[in-house]
This record gives sequence, C-alpha cells and structure tokens, in this order.
Amino acid sequence: MNILDKLQDKLLDLAALVDENVYLSSIRAAFTDFVPFIIVGSFSTLLSILVSGDNGLARWIPVLKELAPAFSMISFVTISTMTISIVFLIAMNIASYQEMPRFITGVAALATYLLVGPTSIRFEGADVSISGLGSSVLGAQGLFVGMIIAIVSTQVLRKLMSIEAIKIKLPSSVPHGIAVSFNTLIPIFILLVSFAIFGYVFYLATDSYLNTWIYNIVQVPLQIAFQSPIGVILMAIVNQVFWFLGVHGGMVIEPIRGPISAAAISENIALFNMNQAPINVLTRGFWTSFVVLGGGGITISLIFAILRFSKREDYRAISKLSLLPGISGINEPIIFGLPLVLNPIFAIPFIFNSSIAATIALIATKLNFISPGIFDVPPGIPMFINGFIGYGWQGVVVQIIIFVVTFFVWTPFVLLSNKNIEKEKDNSK
Repeated sequence: MNILDKLQDKLLDLAALVDENVYLSSIRAAFTDFVPFIIVGSFSTLLSILVSGDNGLARWIPVLKELAPAFSMISFVTISTMTISIVFLIAMNIASYQEMPRFITGVAALATYLLVGPTSIRFEGADVSISGLGSSVLGAQGLFVGMIIAIVSTQVLRKLMSIEAIKIKLPSSVPHGIAVSFNTLIPIFILLVSFAIFGYVFYLATDSYLNTWIYNIVQVPLQIAFQSPIGVILMAIVNQVFWFLGVHGGMVIEPIRGPISAAAISENIALFNMNQAPINVLTRGFWTSFVVLGGGGITISLIFAILRFSKREDYRAISKLSLLPGISGINEPIIFGLPLVLNPIFAIPFIFNSSIAATIALIATKLNFISPGIFDVPPGIPMFINGFIGYGWQGVVVQIIIFVVTFFVWTPFVLLSNKNIEKEKDNSK
C-alpha cells in the first residue's frame, strides 16, 4: 500500500503540473476551443460527398452538385488552415494567464510564425513558384512548430514589454488602447525583426525552413508513436488512471491528444480528397466512438451490468440516473456517484476497459472492417448513432462488440461488490 500511495501521489502531482503549467494549459485550451471548427470542417466533407455527382444526392437532384465547392471551402478554412487559428489561440491564452494584451499578443505570435516559414509555393515538376502560403504553413504540418513559436514568441514579447526604456510614453489623457499599441510598438518591432533574421539564417544554414525541419524531426516521429497500437492503448490507460484518481484524464492528455488527433483528421481528409485511403487511426472521432464509448472505462457497460446483476439498491439507483447521460458518453454521474474514484473493487475494469475497447477497434481497422475516420463526430451524440455517422454500419458493429465484451469484463466485479455488501451487513450485526 505504501508503494501504491507513493505512485498515487506522483500521478496527482503530474496532473497538477499539467493543470498549473501555463503553456500546457494554453495548448489544451486552444485545441478545446478549436474542436467545434474541426467537427464542422470534417462534416463539410460529409456534405460534399452527399452532393457529389457520383455517389450522392446529385444523382437525383443535379443542381446540388454545384454546392460541392462551397462545402470544400468550409473544410479548407477550418481543417486545412488550422495552424493559423491554433497559434493565435495559444498565444491569446498565454497572454490571459500572464496579463498581456491578448489580441496584440495573438497577432504578434501569428506574424512571428509566418516569418519562419516559406512565403512562396513551388510547383512540382516545374521551376516555377508564386507568392503565397502552402499547406506546410497553413495546415496540420505546421502544428508543432506553430505551438513552439506561439510559446517562444509570447515569452520574448513579454520580456521586451517589461523593459521600460523601449516603451513609448504617452500622456495619461491618451485612450488606453492607443497607449498599449504604442507601448508595444518597439517590442513587436524587435520581435519580428529578430525572428525574420533567425528564420532566414536558419534556411541558409540548413536549406530547409524551420517548419519543415521541425515537422520531420519532431512531429512525424510523435505522430508515428501515438498512431501506433501501443501508443493508442497506452494513452487510453493513462487517461483512465487519472480518472481513477478523480482527475479529468481527458484534460491531462489533451496537450498530446489534441495536436495528434487534429493533425490526423486533417491528413485523412486531405488523402480522401485526393482519392487516397486515410491512414491515421487516432482521431477525435475514433476516441469518442470507440475508446470512450459510453464514457471513459466504457462505464455504459457497467451501468447495464449493475442493472442486471447488482443487489445493491444504491448502485442500482445511481445507475438508473446515469443511464441516459451514459448513452451519450457523459459518465460523471456514475464516476462520482458510485463512486469509481479510488474504488478498489472496480479499479481494474475502470482503468483497462478503454484500452480493451481501443484494441477491438484497432483490430477492426487492421482487418479493414472499418477505415480510419474522416469525420469527427461531436461529443454528446448517443452511442451507435455516433458510430454510424463516423464509420457506417461497421462502426455500429464494432461498438456492439465493445459493449458486449466490456459488459462481461465488468460483470465479475459487480458480483464481487454484491459479496462485499453482504460482508458489510454481516459485520454490522
């Protein structure tokens, strides 16, 4: 127990570190804020399919085919340009924590990021280039360098803004907004000039832009690691370990899961639009539809196991109240009502059921029964409906298999809880 207590303390310290760290919290908040746009962007791909002339409604209503470019534009301004928004949001969140001007900081970080990447597009097979920003800058390929630049540039700007000697002083009668603009003018000038020189010198020294270099050195290996079966399963286990300790596991892993899943859905959609098969399994839709089906730990199966086998009236009452939220993936009522937090009887299935669910879905993907997703289904959509939207009828079949398997995993522990309450009654006599 002493070892377990120490492990618990270390994990709680780690959760607190993630929660209190300005940069990790800002990254988490940025991706959380951007989730609606990712979902809308992925659904615009679905709408584009529905009105296409080959397989969609345009076969019967030809005029609908003219709408396909409009839906493609929605996907472009949300999914294909996500790095621009993420850089801005991260910088704004850091600025909020550190009491800096939020919008100025966000724009400065975005300008800094654009300075270290290419501002021209070269056409393959031709020695021709035009001015513009390519997908390596706008899209998911730039996510990690964008996150780094957002943090570094914001801290450099903060340091420069603390130097009184370079502030332009204006009379107190000047409106606050104008005064802030002039106070930050020289710090922003120094910031942008410094990064412009750095970006260009880096390109001359390496013959590669910073965003491309970091993408190859950092982002690609991370994506490979966390898109692997081991990476997905370990992330599911870590998520549930923190939930077992009473800490929101999703918030702890979001600084990693957010960028990985966002980059994954972006690449999948891009491949689909080029008539190629998507390759990235771990998207937010995969996580919602399978890994946390009916709630992390697949607690929807626990609810049904309790209603079928439990002799404890308190457990049955809580399960009845938790049933409808659980069907929609909201499992806080059962987690904190039962409770499952630090509950030794249910610890094993609560921690490992999501990894079992992930394994089942990964096997289904490996067998080509389901394909890597191109739709991020919103959280809160009832189970089976979300599986159908994201993965078709095959997704529903996989969800049913997960539900049945985890139901039988939960059942022996529900029966054990029956024996436990009987012992408590005997001891009270």
